[in-house]
Amino acid sequence: MTTNKPEKLPLPPGKFGLPFLGETLSFLRDRSFAEKRHQQYGEIFKSSILGKPTIFLQGSEANQFIFSNENKNFVVSWPPSTQALLGSLSLALQSGETHKKSRKILYQAFQPRALTGYVSAMEQITQNYLEKWAQQQTLTWYPELRNYTLDIACKLLVGIDRGSQTKLARLFETWCQGIFTVALPLPWTKFGRAKQARKLLLAEIETIIRQRQQQSDRGNDTLGLLIEARDEDGNSLSIAELKDQVLLLLFTGHETLTSAIASFCFLVAQHPEVRAKIRSEQQKFSSAAPLTFDQLKQMTYLEQVLQEVLRLIPPASGGFRKVINPCQFQGYQIPQGWKILYQTYQTHLDASVYTQPKQFDPDRFNPEHSQSKTKTFSYIPFGGGIRECIGKEFARLEIKIFAALLARDYEWELLPNQNLRIVSGTTTHPHDGLQFHLKVL
Repeated sequence: MTTNKPEKLPLPPGKFGLPFLGETLSFLRDRSFAEKRHQQYGEIFKSSILGKPTIFLQGSEANQFIFSNENKNFVVSWPPSTQALLGSLSLALQSGETHKKSRKILYQAFQPRALTGYVSAMEQITQNYLEKWAQQQTLTWYPELRNYTLDIACKLLVGIDRGSQTKLARLFETWCQGIFTVALPLPWTKFGRAKQARKLLLAEIETIIRQRQQQSDRGNDTLGLLIEARDEDGNSLSIAELKDQVLLLLFTGHETLTSAIASFCFLVAQHPEVRAKIRSEQQKFSSAAPLTFDQLKQMTYLEQVLQEVLRLIPPASGGFRKVINPCQFQGYQIPQGWKILYQTYQTHLDASVYTQPKQFDPDRFNPEHSQSKTKTFSYIPFGGGIRECIGKEFARLEIKIFAALLARDYEWELLPNQNLRIVSGTTTHPHDGLQFHLKVL
């Protein structure tokens, strides 16, 4: 897939748009931005977004090309706003040996043994929220789900109860709003406000870390495990490293999970036959006893549903890389210094892999004939290669607990006269916030 002189090949088709802005505004506002251009130009096209010339690639072959050339032709790269707000020590921005070492340490908080210890707290918080929502009967669910996932993230990552009601939550919301914006550091811009919120957030997180370090019992949440974690040489994470990593984990454990859970509620509400099959499977398990890790693994049909939800509405649209060595793909040059973007949503719409790809069909993930197994990297809701999301099993666990308890004990229906269009932002989300009626079965 490479050539000695890629610079002699043509650039991919496409256009750069306006000076400085390029096609940034269309990219941020239109979820079909890439789909429309792929229809016009083919599997590869060029654009200019967030201040950089960028090549968009789609499909499993493109993903394999990118993931297999990590740290060879490409290194991780995010827009300037994202880099500034995540912090230079964040795992999401690290590469090479530094990334490898940090990943090994962080993984200690997401091993099966650690995940097993998270089940009880996840179940209790979920039950509390479901009971509250059922009492309300009608609600706009998306903002409520943001509070729910933030409460779980705060509890299991840093040991804070009811995190959505704290000062940290208000700062966190402001910070999130600036992650994918134009990086203008002015006080009145989203980015400017987010940058100030980051400083205050890190101060709050440092206070929590120092208090925990002074305790004899560090706790079994993620922060406690990370404070105790050591690499192969016996080194631990510094306070500066812990702050950036905790902020990243709060972000990934909140934004993407809110999107995924909202998509489950949205899609299953529109397919009562799927909801009936989920509920039938749940009848195999006693509602009188707490959920267990082993029970969750036995919910095979629910697993198929969740896989299909993440295929059809992946929370993240893709990932950026910077080209460090010029190369070529499908006869087009990929110049050094440019950005490339692999695309989750477009990958999941590949008709050569998925029959009727825009249709919601959990049976396509039946283990006996799963369509996603036909091509490597044709299913990438958590990314792929050495940069696959380290918290993916934490995310899958939380989504599954929520879905199981909701389907087992509650009925939910979409209210009429609302805009159900899925829009892009920091993550994908419903335009009108999902207005629902919820009741106990």
